[in-house]
Amino acid sequence: MIGENYASELLTKVAELDPASVHPAIHFIGRLQSNKVRRLAKTVDVWESVDRIALLDEVAKRRPGATVLIQVNATGEAHKGGCSPGEVEALAERAATLNLNLDGVMTVGPTDGDLPSTRRAFEVARRLTDELGLPTCSMGMTADLDVALEAGTTRVRIGSALFGDRRR
Repeated sequence: MIGENYASELLTKVAELDPASVHPAIHFIGRLQSNKVRRLAKTVDVWESVDRIALLDEVAKRRPGATVLIQVNATGEAHKGGCSPGEVEALAERAATLNLNLDGVMTVGPTDGDLPSTRRAFEVARRLTDELGLPTCSMGMTADLDVALEAGTTRVRIGSALFGDRRR
């Protein structure tokens, strides 16, 4: 599985893959805009950062039957992507009406790395995943991996542990 935050970087990396080789599943995990859906529709297998009805509609239009995760902003930080916890059920219902494969919930821990806040945010995501009866709870990155595991994550994003800090 390959996860990527940036559309242009993903497209560059995929272009470098040997077309004759086996390709890993490609997950888009960054902030998602409608124009990115158009650009990535033929490349992305799992859309992990869907956080509003307009994005569900665009994914369904460009990639019918696609697998999606609802990104929830469980920390309440204004600068973060994700819907509010109270919007998750409506998004799940919309995904079903569009015949999208809703696989789970995704969240990102707090920017400041405060462990009690991280734990609370991950507990919210785990609860929402369980309430919807979904298999995937994607939460946790390199810095908060232990807290995510304790809270019951089923998928973590550990790019910086593997590749080092991102240079941008």
